[in-house]
Amino acid sequence: MKPSLLLYIHGFNSSPLSHKANVMKGYCDTYRPDIKVVIPQLPCFPEQAAQTLLELIEQYHSDYQIGLVGSSLGGYMSTWLNSRFGFKAVLVNPAVKPYELLLDYLGEQENPYTHERYTLEHRHIDELKALDVETLNNPSDFWLLQQTEDEVLDYRQAVAKFALSKQTVEQGGDHSFIDFERYPQPIIEFLGL
Repeated sequence: MKPSLLLYIHGFNSSPLSHKANVMKGYCDTYRPDIKVVIPQLPCFPEQAAQTLLELIEQYHSDYQIGLVGSSLGGYMSTWLNSRFGFKAVLVNPAVKPYELLLDYLGEQENPYTHERYTLEHRHIDELKALDVETLNNPSDFWLLQQTEDEVLDYRQAVAKFALSKQTVEQGGDHSFIDFERYPQPIIEFLGL
């Protein structure tokens, strides 16, 4: 049996230093050191981010069993990777239509973690649309972790998109997903790592 790899995909203007990424890494380091944890710093632009993820998959796919955890925009990217490779994925407050949401973010941006400055343009919205997965190949590949008081995304979009998938929808919370520390072990179990 192949060794396990957890690929954590961060959200828009985030980084491997995000809280949820560190919760997953800390859990695996302590309780499941057999799992290789990969948390890439993704480029700011969707097409480049997608290419980075494809290169990582190419690097590890033949040697590891891969499971995905995607937060926010990372959930959108995880859905796209699932459509290509069939990896199981846990989606945390995922973006379902980021090409609509990010219209409000066009122009100058600064990543608060890396302090990288860049300009989000209409062509980047088109790049996001190109990654959209209209129909899930296998809804049972997904577990949606969603909090209803997400101030960034309309949680109902994800509940509808992943209606046939496993769902944990918590009242309250916010976009960061409060008390995520409760979930690393069941996430690892769901992903079969």
